[in-house]
Amino acid sequence: MVCGRRGTFRPGTPVFPRRPPPSRSRLGDCQWRAVWSGVMETSTEGAAQARGEAAAQPDPQVAAGGTASAAVPEAEAEVETLLEPTAPLGGDAAAAAPSEPETTEIDADEAAVTGALSIAGAQDTGADEATATPPVAVPPAGLSPSRASDFMQCPLLYRFRVIDRLPEKPSEAATRGTLVHAVLERLFDAPAGERTAPRARALIPGQWDRLRENRPEVVELFADDPGGERLARWLGEAEQLVERWFTLEDPTRLEPAERELFVEAELDSGLRLRGIIDRVDVAPTGEVRIVDYKTGKAPRPEYAEGALFQMKFYALVVWRLKRVIPRRLQLVYLGSGDVLTYDPVLADLERVERKLLALWEAIRQATESGDWRPRPTKLCGWCDHQAHCPEFGGTPPPYPLPVRAVGSVDVAQGRMGPD
Repeated sequence: MVCGRRGTFRPGTPVFPRRPPPSRSRLGDCQWRAVWSGVMETSTEGAAQARGEAAAQPDPQVAAGGTASAAVPEAEAEVETLLEPTAPLGGDAAAAAPSEPETTEIDADEAAVTGALSIAGAQDTGADEATATPPVAVPPAGLSPSRASDFMQCPLLYRFRVIDRLPEKPSEAATRGTLVHAVLERLFDAPAGERTAPRARALIPGQWDRLRENRPEVVELFADDPGGERLARWLGEAEQLVERWFTLEDPTRLEPAERELFVEAELDSGLRLRGIIDRVDVAPTGEVRIVDYKTGKAPRPEYAEGALFQMKFYALVVWRLKRVIPRRLQLVYLGSGDVLTYDPVLADLERVERKLLALWEAIRQATESGDWRPRPTKLCGWCDHQAHCPEFGGTPPPYPLPVRAVGSVDVAQGRMGPD
């Protein structure tokens, strides 16, 4: 196997103290590449096979004499904590970003459902399943970072998005985030020496055309702008975000192992985790770094833990797939020019897994009981579903799933169907 030289890491400016990296045996460069290549193959070409491999892997708790399911009762005690404003898993999103929700790209979950893993990719369905066909209510089947955050922010919002699949209008912020992500992904198609800011800016018009073709609903954003002034200003803001990225990272020194990588793993409990990783870097020494771009501003230091939830989620999936703990997690905030880094250890990933099991148990109970309660925060002002929310005098649509009688016994708690 031929191994090319990978770009070196450029440490960012951490907003919080970093833990020392976990001790691990050093593998040769080619061996690490082979390990990561296996992650890519099982993630994108055979997700079902990957789930089988993950289920076959011995769990640390099993090796210690316990079982994964035995961890659920312990985790259930955390269910109520997850929904508190000071929840350690996600933090208070309203306090972290009181003026605007942290929405920087078109929902990756919906893209995964429809098969459109990347706006800039060669294959795209060209339509959002939720808008192209009448929504069909099915029980939730798994978790992604954004859907987990939805439930922690507001259980009723989770229901509207996952079960009812109510339509939502595209926003300028989310669409701009998708556009910037596509530009940064496509930039790495060019040779290293040609990855310049002018070239990146030149990609914006073409990627905007592609986005409009694949997501026709975004055209509505500027339907009332016949002169194009607002569109020109919006595209200029996207250019500024792209240019700022060059002050934070040097793409001429980076050769990503993966871009827009879809990963999926099934835990021993049956819970399926999935997500799309913006970028995966592999250092010459073999360490893996997971990178995510954010077009918003970095959170205040006290909310850094909440911001890292998504990254630890990805690290957990990678670990469950191939038992590889990423050396570094990195969030690049283009809105404020900040870079947050974190070096996870095994205990971090085990802790996130326990909390996700508790969160999934809360979702399962709400799904079966039909009891989805709103949780008012400052972010409610940005919600598209106020007309259906009791907090605004609205009425939710009739619950489309069967409701289990109180006190009945749940026999099967595994995967329930496609999300």
